[in-house]
Amino acid sequence: MFGSSVLEVAIGLTFCYGTVALIVATVQEALAAAFRLRANTLLAGIKSMLNDPRFEALAQAVYAHPLVNPHSDGTRVDERTLASKPSYVEPAHFAIALIDSIQKIPGDFARLRADIDAVEDPQVRLALQALHARAGGDLERFQRSVASWFDNAMQRVSGNYKRRQLLISFLLSLLLAILFNIDSIALFRALWQQPQLAAHIGAVPGALDAQTLQQLLALPVGWASFPPVLNSAFALQAAGWFVTAATTLFGAPFWFDLLQRAVQLRSTGTRPNDADHPPAAPAAAVKAVEVRAAPAA
Repeated sequence: MFGSSVLEVAIGLTFCYGTVALIVATVQEALAAAFRLRANTLLAGIKSMLNDPRFEALAQAVYAHPLVNPHSDGTRVDERTLASKPSYVEPAHFAIALIDSIQKIPGDFARLRADIDAVEDPQVRLALQALHARAGGDLERFQRSVASWFDNAMQRVSGNYKRRQLLISFLLSLLLAILFNIDSIALFRALWQQPQLAAHIGAVPGALDAQTLQQLLALPVGWASFPPVLNSAFALQAAGWFVTAATTLFGAPFWFDLLQRAVQLRSTGTRPNDADHPPAAPAAAVKAVEVRAAPAA
């Protein structure tokens, strides 16, 4: 005996969306590692922050610093020949690297203001002058201000990266929905008419393994005939693909958390013995009934 049809439909749809989101996240991480998207995004952010789009001034000097790029040999190289690109830079390390890059004599902090005044780019020079003036001659305070400046700039870069990744995630999920014909509308109809199709989903998958893919393919997904006929039914099918692609934007953790709650809800319920037999009356109540029923002396 399965649970309600609504619950079984919710379990089937949630499992499907979570698995698709997990597949898309895995492919997306593989693409990010293969094309070094995080490292290239960080480099583009630092070039924009230091107003060095050609990578021939401050950005080049910062990337030659060992605190920013520990795998570098310390020499300035062109962006195309840059062998190592870090995916993350500590803000405090960036501040030290930037200060070392603008100093004419390394370690001569007494003439730091003069070195800042000699920075070629006017926007970067004004920013550093403002931070140095507010530091009041305190080097550590100035370093913290530069680190905070870098952190704020990287937050904007991170926001742009996340928005770009959301678009890539949507396109990958749409491609996956088309390849495997994961039509949300057809899937909803099949699960509503046959809720037992979701009965094999008994737990939340821990990883993207063969068992998870086998459970996904057990659901009514895939092509029955290919290519599809371009008619009104195909338009509804395409709408189902877009719905599936849109659900992956919530992320696999959201769907699997929802699936865990749904599975737990399905597994709860009253025990048959409790439903068939009424609860026993308390002993005090039984004794009171016996006293009232006893004949008078």
